Amino acid sequence: MCGICGVIIPNQDRRMDKSVLKRMTDSLKHRGPDDEGFFINDFVGIGHRRLSIIDLAGGHQPIYNEDKSKLIVFNGEIYNFQENREFLLKKGHQFRTSSDTEVILHLYEEFGTSCVEKLRGMFAFAIYDIKEKTLFLARDRLGIKPLYYYFYNGKFIFGSEIKAILEYDDVNIDIDIEALSDYLSYLYIPAPKSIFKHVKKLAAGHWLLLKNENLIIQKYWDLQFETNNSLSENEWTEKLQSLLEESIKVRLISEVPLGAFLSGGLDSSLVVSIMAGLKQEPVITNSIGFKEKEFNEIDYAREVSNLFNTEHHEYFVNPLNVEILDKLAWFYDEPFADSSALPTYFVSKMTRENVKVALSGDGGDENFAGYRRYYFDYLENELRMKIPSFLKISIIKLLALAYPKADWLPQIFRAKTLLTNISLDHAEAYFNSMTHFNYNKKSKLLNPDVLYDLNDYDSFLLFRNHFDNSDDCDDLSRIQYLDIKTYLVDDILTKVDRASMANSLEVRVPLLDHKFMELVAQIPAHFKLRGKTGKYLFKKFAETKLPHQIIHRKKTGFSIPLDSWFRNELKFVFEEEVINTTSPINNILNKNYIRELWRNHQNKMNNYGVQLWTILMFEKWYQNFISP
Repeated sequence: MCGICGVIIPNQDRRMDKSVLKRMTDSLKHRGPDDEGFFINDFVGIGHRRLSIIDLAGGHQPIYNEDKSKLIVFNGEIYNFQENREFLLKKGHQFRTSSDTEVILHLYEEFGTSCVEKLRGMFAFAIYDIKEKTLFLARDRLGIKPLYYYFYNGKFIFGSEIKAILEYDDVNIDIDIEALSDYLSYLYIPAPKSIFKHVKKLAAGHWLLLKNENLIIQKYWDLQFETNNSLSENEWTEKLQSLLEESIKVRLISEVPLGAFLSGGLDSSLVVSIMAGLKQEPVITNSIGFKEKEFNEIDYAREVSNLFNTEHHEYFVNPLNVEILDKLAWFYDEPFADSSALPTYFVSKMTRENVKVALSGDGGDENFAGYRRYYFDYLENELRMKIPSFLKISIIKLLALAYPKADWLPQIFRAKTLLTNISLDHAEAYFNSMTHFNYNKKSKLLNPDVLYDLNDYDSFLLFRNHFDNSDDCDDLSRIQYLDIKTYLVDDILTKVDRASMANSLEVRVPLLDHKFMELVAQIPAHFKLRGKTGKYLFKKFAETKLPHQIIHRKKTGFSIPLDSWFRNELKFVFEEEVINTTSPINNILNKNYIRELWRNHQNKMNNYGVQLWTILMFEKWYQNFISP
C-alpha cells in the first residue's frame, strides 16, 4: 500500500512549492514508510509515499513511460499485472521495472481511460500527461482504496487521505452540514461527500479527468444482480470454490511476509482454511479478544488456528486505552463512528508486528446476505404485502408513533421498529433500520441555526437513489446492492483501510474480488437467504472446509461493548470531553439533548451507546481538525 497526493494550479498564479508538497506526503507517511518520491513542474506537484510489497528494488515512484511524457503514482495491488505485462510487451512497450505500477501506465498509453477495465485488484492512482497537461485519477470498482479531491478557488488537489489536502495552503475547511447530517444517520459519510464542503470522494468504480480546468467524472463499473436459475446447488458450490480459491491464490503474491486476520467467524475462517491449503508454510493468523464474554470470539479463533496449525497471535482490547480515540479521529480525517474501528486498529497494529500483508474476510455478509437484518427485512416485506394500505396509514403508523422505545422491555415487546417499518415502503423501512439518529432525534440534537441551514435536507435521499437504481432486482438483491454502494465502501472498507494503513499494513480482501462478486450476484436469492439462515450456499460450501460449530454458530459481529463502557470505563471520558466542557461543538449540537441521552443511558432506560459514541467521535474529530 501507499499514499498519493498532488496539486495542479490551472490559473498559474503561483508556482509549486516543494516544501508544501513534502508536507503533504509527510502527512501520509504511515501509509508508506519505506520511500518517498516527487514530481514538480512549475504549476504541478505530485507526491508519493511507498509501502514496499512487490518489486522492492525497482518500485520507486513516480514511474515514467519510455519518453518521460507521462508519469504515475499508485496505491494498491494489481493481481493480473503479469498477464497485462505480457500483452503490452507484445505490443512493443518497454519496461524499466517489474512492478504492477508501470503496467498501469502502459495500459493507459494503450487504452486511455478504459485502462481501468483491464485491472483486477484494488487501486487508486494518478497519471499525469506532461505534454497534454491532463490528470487522470481512478479508483477501484469496490472502493477498497480511497481517493479524495478538492477543486475550488483555482486549485485542484488530491490525496489518499484528506489530511494531505489540508496541508496545502489556503484550503477552505467549511463543514458540509448535509454531510454532518449523513454522519448522524449512518455513522459515516457516504460518497461523494466528505465532512468538508469542498473536499469530495471519488466514488468507487469511477475515474476523473482534469483537462483545461474542466473536470469529467465517469462511472466505469457497477455490480449487476442478474439471477441465473439454470444451475443447481452443487453446481453453484463448485463455481464458488473454484473462483474463491483463485481469488485467494492471486492475493498470496508478495515479496514480504503475509498472513491473515482471524476472528473465528465463518468468513475469515474460510479464507484461512483455503490459504492453509495453498501455502507450504503455516499461515500467520491474528485475533482480537475482549474481557466481556458476549463480545469475545477468541476461543473460536483458537479452534480454527489449531485445526489448520497456524502461527497464531492474540491481543485483548483494553477499554482504558482512551488515548487511542484521538489517534482514530486523526487517522480517519472525518467523523467516523463505527466503533469496531477500535479493535480493527489494534488487530492491525498486532498483525503488523508479524507480517506486512494480511488477508481479511470482509465482504462475505454483503455478498451472501449474512446480516440478520436481511431476514428481518424479508419478514417486514411479507407483512407489508399482507396488510391493506389504509390499515398501514390509519392504525399501524399511529401505533408506531405511540409505541415506547425502551430497551429495558423484554425482547418480545420491543416492537417499535417493526411497527414503523411496516408503515413505510421498502426503501424507507430499510433506512429506518439502518439509521441511528432518525429525523426526530436529529432535530433535537442539532442546534436551530444548523437545522435552518439544512433546509429540510433528508439523508434518506442517498438510499432512495441507490434503491431506485436497482429497481429490476428482487427484494433481497436490492438491499444487498444498497449495502454494497454505501455501508460496505464508506464504512467497512474505510474502517479497514484507515486502521491498517495507520499501522503500515496492507490488507487484501479476496471476497471482494470483482469477478467473484459478479458471479455471486447471479446466485438466486433463495440460495443466499433461506428461512432464517443467511449465507445458505456459502455455508454449504464451507462445510467441506470447516467444522459445524464454526459455520453454524450464532453470529457475533466485530463490535465492542459500548453500552457497558459508557457506564463504566468511558464514563469519565464522555463527561469530561462532552458533558462538562465548553466544547466548540456546542455551536452545532444541543448540549441539553446530549445530557438527556446521557441520563437515560446511565439510568438504563435506553441503550444509547452507539449514539453517545457518535457524539464523542464527532467531538474528537472537531478537536483534531477544526478547533485543535
